[in-house]
This record gives sequence, structure tokens and C-alpha cells, in this order.
Amino acid sequence: MVFVEKKSMNRRRFCQVPIKAQMQSGLIGRVQKWWEKGLQPNMKEVASAQDLVDSLLNAGDKLVVVDFFSPGCGGCKALHPKICQFAEMNPDVQFLQVNYEEHKSMCYSLNVHVLPFFRFYRGAQGRVCSFSCTNATIKKFRDALAKHTPDRCSLSTTKGLEEKELLALSANKDLSFNYTPIPTHEEILIWKQVPSDSTRKLPLSVPATSAKQRDSEEKTLVGVGR
Repeated sequence: MVFVEKKSMNRRRFCQVPIKAQMQSGLIGRVQKWWEKGLQPNMKEVASAQDLVDSLLNAGDKLVVVDFFSPGCGGCKALHPKICQFAEMNPDVQFLQVNYEEHKSMCYSLNVHVLPFFRFYRGAQGRVCSFSCTNATIKKFRDALAKHTPDRCSLSTTKGLEEKELLALSANKDLSFNYTPIPTHEEILIWKQVPSDSTRKLPLSVPATSAKQRDSEEKTLVGVGR
């Protein structure tokens, strides 16, 4: 009986706490996954292939780190807190998370076959490096971050994924992604040199006088031959 009374009191006390406070304290709401913990404002989970392409293009001259992980990867889980620390110390760097289990087909098209795996992209240079690392080799990540963090702005167009990667994503029937290849400079020159039907010149007609003159010349030649 005493136990029931205590339980009832706890329930009444729980109901008196505002809903927002209950959510913030973890009394209600879903449990966070390990890759959702410690996220910084400059960290974002990619939702689709189109989202990945757009995020890279919209980053401008910022350094973008694409983090490929899997919920069942022990190395990814162990490395995640340090990646969050790097994101906190480098607010000008954009971190994109790609869940391998949810985007296997996309990762296959991007030739990602080992985890944890990272790719660095920067402005007009596009992909500047890619590698796999763990807690034991975290220096590789730290060095790449220091090397490729932009120290000056570039006015060039942001490149994003490689052309062959965009074509591979577009050819993947499992993805809702369309891409039209940009014509090369040589293709544009060839296209300009080929005349269209509206501008094609027709052969000039032979004047009647010229035809008569030609007939008389032919008769003259025949006569001379005789």
C-alpha cells in the first residue's frame, strides 16, 4: 500500500513538470542514437543523394568534411566524440554525416567500401583528399583539417562532386537523382561550327545566259573537232 502511494505521488509530481522541461531532461521523448549525440550547429546528416550534392555546392568556399559511418561500426562510434570536438573547434567547417546503412546504394556509387571513411571538399578544388582513420590514427584527420581549412576566399565556382561521381549517382536506378552533363569547351566549339538548317546556304542557280553561252561554246568545240 505504501508503494502504491509513493508511485502515485511520483506520477503527480511528474505531471506538474512542464512538457518542455520533460523533453529537455529526457523524462519523455525518444532515446538519442550515438551518432546524434554531441552534434554541433555545423554538423548535418545527409538525407539523400540530392541533399549531398546541394550541400556541397551551397557550401561555397567552406571546407566540407563528409563523414561516412554505420550505426553498427564500433570504430565509427568510438571516433564520433572526437569528430564533434573538431566540429566545435572549427565552426567555419561544414561536417556532413552519411549513414551507410540508410544510403548503401549511394555509397556504392561513390566507391565507399570501408568505414569510418572521410572525404574533404573545398570550393573550386572539389575533393582535396579522402581517407579512412580510427582513434589510433586520428592525427591523419587533424592534419588534413589543418592543411585544407581555407585561409582566404575564392571567387571561383564551387565544384562539389566529381563528374564521374555525378554520372554514377544519376545512373543508379535506386536513387532519385538526375544529372545533365555540362558540355566541355571542345564540344561547345564543335556545336558552334556545325550550321543549323535555318542558316545553311543553298547552291546558287545558274543564270539562263550562262547556260546559253555554255551551249554555244560546246557547239563551237564540236565544230572545231570536226
